[in-house]
Amino acid sequence: MAQRVADWLDGVTGQGDARIAPPVLLSWQASVIPVLLLLLLVPAALLAARTVLDARRLRPSVEADYDAAAESDPVRTGQIASDRARAALTDSAPVLVGVVSGATLLLRAASVAGAWASGNVPGRAFDGAHPAIASLASATQALGSWMIGLGFLLFVTWGRRAYRDASARRTIGILWDVGTFWPRAAHPFAPPCYAERAVPDLTWRMSSWTRATGGRLVISGHSQGSVLAAAAVWQLQPATRRRVALLTYGSPLERLYGRWFPAYFGPEALRALNRTVHCWSNLYRATDPIGGPVRVPAEDGRPAVDGAVLLDPVAYGRTRAHPLPEPILGHSDYQADPAFARHRSELLDRLPPALPRQRVSDGAADQGSSGRSSG
Repeated sequence: MAQRVADWLDGVTGQGDARIAPPVLLSWQASVIPVLLLLLLVPAALLAARTVLDARRLRPSVEADYDAAAESDPVRTGQIASDRARAALTDSAPVLVGVVSGATLLLRAASVAGAWASGNVPGRAFDGAHPAIASLASATQALGSWMIGLGFLLFVTWGRRAYRDASARRTIGILWDVGTFWPRAAHPFAPPCYAERAVPDLTWRMSSWTRATGGRLVISGHSQGSVLAAAAVWQLQPATRRRVALLTYGSPLERLYGRWFPAYFGPEALRALNRTVHCWSNLYRATDPIGGPVRVPAEDGRPAVDGAVLLDPVAYGRTRAHPLPEPILGHSDYQADPAFARHRSELLDRLPPALPRQRVSDGAADQGSSGRSSG
């Protein structure tokens, strides 16, 4: 952009020094951007076609889940089935990232080879090539350059949209939470890590409360909060951990973190967490694109962590309890499901009874109370 503006201000565009031009490697890399986007259309089209087919395949199972054979509504059934099919796209992310990474690696290698073969002389990136190939390469290079500028404008526009649109702000917030969870050592350009402050603080509050009151604690975490809750429970002393139950919902612990960071959230790590915490329950929906099961089986007398899949919406049609059509919530408002309160109460009942307080003010024994906490 600086070079284009300089040429325009100087008034002799195209007649200046040929060495004042974009680096050859930059020209070649810009020319492969449109090719990469064209290659991405193939897996995107395949995923879109698979989603449509999965939505059709899921229609009978949706009606069976709600026992809606008598009051079947094709539109309602199609909406629920489509949401379930779209939510399953998250499981295809590793394949898509692999395709993008492989294609990018090959195309960037080709651009480096092209820059090396052209002699790396600025302004002569495509010299020596066949005229047709040189013309096509120049056109793709110009298109790629414009797309870089367009991408920057879209980035700024999306940032400004977050101030007015709650959904955009929520999406950016989720990405920000994930990006700031890991320490800066994990990524040189990461912002300051909030987990280094939040996890010790949450651990200290749980330990202090249970020690001061002798009570029991159910710590609940939604989405990224479930990752913080699990990390905090991991840090508790064994005596405190026996008085704490873990309730996670809409949790990416296994679906995202377990696949991308297996050393910290892999199957063995999650099973070890289940063995150390007194009890743990995980809730999820088939329409949730982020949360999912943690896949920790029953062992050593402990029940499986995952409960039954929550229905979303909670009612298929209109009922006395739900006079209006219930919305499809997906990743949000798990507390609105009656199953949430039921699972929370069951976890509290499974905890050992409250201990008497250690300190009394009037010499009488003061019995500690039980408590709940959600985060």
